[in-house]
Amino acid sequence: MTNYVLSIPDYLYLYYMKSKKLTYTVEELKRKMENYCIYQDRCHQEVEKKLRETPVISEVREMILLHLMEHDFLNEERFAKSFARGKFRIKKWGKQRIKRELKMREISDYNIKQALKEIEEEEYLEILSDLSQKRIDSVKETNAFKKRRKVFDYLYRRGFETGLINEVLNEKLK
Repeated sequence: MTNYVLSIPDYLYLYYMKSKKLTYTVEELKRKMENYCIYQDRCHQEVEKKLRETPVISEVREMILLHLMEHDFLNEERFAKSFARGKFRIKKWGKQRIKRELKMREISDYNIKQALKEIEEEEYLEILSDLSQKRIDSVKETNAFKKRRKVFDYLYRRGFETGLINEVLNEKLK
């Protein structure tokens, strides 16, 4: 069955959800997307993906996206800042990893720079130092070079800068 734009004044569109045929108005779809964005900050890519799952014409998708942006349900800068704060404080990711993940979500360079400003340098270095010490203590390697390499690789995968990692390891592995 194909999806047609119905010529009813309130623009009914067919919307399929979990093998049940459900018909929603544009207003109902707007409310559903508003709730989706309210639950947690979303990037444009996530919202567009969610809208692509609904078989509606592209004009309606664009109209809903525009509505979400106009009413501040969808804000890339706010998303980038909360993403950076959360991944740093909860998952203890470094700036490089956060930057890479934001780029994957097609966030602009300006918003990425603004998001990384949310991370305080003092707190950043403290977490790097704590993570390195925990890893040094957990690595059971007798060869000093191999131990350093394993700790370095671990911190690098977490997204910390190589220069900072080397500084911390030089200090801790004397």
